[in-house]
Amino acid sequence: MLVLGIDDSGRGPLIGPMIMAGVLLKKEDEERLKRLGVRDSKKLTDKRREILAAEIRKVAVGYEIFVVHPNEIDGRQAAGLNLNKIEAIKAAEIINKLNKKNEKINVVIDCPSNNITKWHLYLVGFVKNTNNLNFIIEHKADVNHVACSAASILAKVQREKEVADLKKKLGVDFGSGYTSDPITQKFLKEHYKDHKKDGIFRETWQTLKTEKAKKEQKSIVDF
Repeated sequence: MLVLGIDDSGRGPLIGPMIMAGVLLKKEDEERLKRLGVRDSKKLTDKRREILAAEIRKVAVGYEIFVVHPNEIDGRQAAGLNLNKIEAIKAAEIINKLNKKNEKINVVIDCPSNNITKWHLYLVGFVKNTNNLNFIIEHKADVNHVACSAASILAKVQREKEVADLKKKLGVDFGSGYTSDPITQKFLKEHYKDHKKDGIFRETWQTLKTEKAKKEQKSIVDF
């Protein structure tokens, strides 16, 4: 018996990518990872996440990490796909990548939608082979299931790497990328135009639309 945990990181930020990760484990290795301290990534320090990510990669039968850049998120949203649907599509891609041996797999996913049944049905529409799969889709799966916790750790570590690489490339600190972060707010107000072409912003986010509207209004008043 195998278990495949899937989770995301960076779902809500204004700046930077969303990460989707999947970790495929032998059922008996879940307890091993639990003893190592694998749990919901939000409850771990940066350093501890990095250490555990290395252990997860060693133990896992396989894993996949998808980086979903802002331009893809914006493009899919423009085509009528909200973030929940984007996550379902990416989760299906992870399943299709890791479901190779036709062995029975429990697929455990931390559901992003309030309507678990509807989201499950949408997801399955993109999965190539479901004959050997048993789906466990629930809220807080990253807290309740070790495989999902492992996926959350890989996703979070990758998100932190992507953000660090962006800051190094741009030569500026934009904070966490979340709209609640004062550093991110300041960066948006002062440097949006400077970095608009760099593809780091999620242009479809309401916070950005509001800020752009304020600037346009200010320009009209100044004129």
